[in-house]
Amino acid sequence: MARQSATEHNPPGTSTVDSGVPAPASMPRVAIASLVGTVIEYYDLHIFGTAAALVFPHVFFPNLGAAAGIMMSFATLGVAFVARPLGSVIFGHFGDRLGRKKILSITMLIMGLGTFLIGVMPTAAQIGFIAPLLVVILRIMQGLAAGGEWAGAVLVGAENAPSNKRGLWSVFPILGGGLAIALANLTFLGTALLMSDEDFAAWGWRLPFLASIVLVIIGMWVRLKLDETPVFKKEVQSRGTAKVPLAEAFRRQPRELLLATGVAMATAYVLAYIAGPYMTSYGTNTLGYDRIFVLSVAAVGGLAVGGGAVLGAVISDSVGRRRVIMTAIGIGALWSLVLFPLVDTASKVVFATAVPLTMFICGVSAGPVGAFFSELFDTRYRYTAAGFTYSLGGILGGALPPLFAAAITAAYGGWVFGLLLAGLCLIGALCAYASKETRSDSLDNVVPDSGN
Repeated sequence: MARQSATEHNPPGTSTVDSGVPAPASMPRVAIASLVGTVIEYYDLHIFGTAAALVFPHVFFPNLGAAAGIMMSFATLGVAFVARPLGSVIFGHFGDRLGRKKILSITMLIMGLGTFLIGVMPTAAQIGFIAPLLVVILRIMQGLAAGGEWAGAVLVGAENAPSNKRGLWSVFPILGGGLAIALANLTFLGTALLMSDEDFAAWGWRLPFLASIVLVIIGMWVRLKLDETPVFKKEVQSRGTAKVPLAEAFRRQPRELLLATGVAMATAYVLAYIAGPYMTSYGTNTLGYDRIFVLSVAAVGGLAVGGGAVLGAVISDSVGRRRVIMTAIGIGALWSLVLFPLVDTASKVVFATAVPLTMFICGVSAGPVGAFFSELFDTRYRYTAAGFTYSLGGILGGALPPLFAAAITAAYGGWVFGLLLAGLCLIGALCAYASKETRSDSLDNVVPDSGN
């Protein structure tokens, strides 16, 4: 049985989800539940990235020198990305077998606990090499949880949403990422305004990590009140669950797994983590801007990525996912070629414009991705497949480029690194082009088994 168009069973204008039942009246509550977990996930990611740029070289790697300390700090940031695919398989497996709601509560708790513990971590001056080792362990724990978070949050929105507004209601995890970037930088900005650089380096950097406990409490309260999605319920009743979701995904949709990884790499990661954590480091350490200015620009960038994501998602409900993704990534590729030459002019006005613009382009391209991935994969392994491809894209686009950015820009100049970014964007655009349009597809589908 092939994929069905949503319009085959839902007349135009009706407000139904793909299971054929009315769309939940509590979609705002579903949206909050989708948003809050990714706020915590990306808040952690960006406060860690900001701290890695500003203080971790001195706190955890004081004996390596400036350049090596920055590289090692971003390496600990990248550890979480490496752990994410494994986490997406583990939590996706149980999310596809036990349901979305249970797993989302677990991933949020693990992420929040890991963030809080980093905030109380002793420094290298206090316990030596044990300090960075413990940070790496916590980052692995957070990466595992984050691997299961994004896909589950997306599916809670997509599998509850009216079929004609799936892009809009699936965007909240991406929007949460943008809000988290702004919140993380505003938190660091507050510490910068209220304390000296010495106090910030000594203990002030811990406050943003400790403050995450408030988000965890709110998030747990919201998510525990959710019902399981109607699409998942119908799948369990009609076909049961997959024994090994990842194996079934590779057997039935290997091409889609590959293409989705390329799309995730370019849309959600390449520009976001260069314009976010790396530009924070570049602006302070290479261009010599003061910390308050750089953090203020980064906070605006977070709002820009959120606004761009909503715009991209809404447009994709009208014109299709692929068209929005390909257009935005193409613009991102061209922009990558001029980004570093522009910021290297050492103009604060240019820097303050370039970073939010980069984030806005990233947001527009990422906005439709939640709905796109939900529509691309079969319900039986949707949680696992969406999370696995998104996490692999994170390694390729979020972990590796910032890790090598300092060395490449120092040796060859920023324009060479811009060429690399443009190439990654081009790969993502080609993957989107090779994919099928999914906007009219039903989430109640049966993907043909290639082995039959």
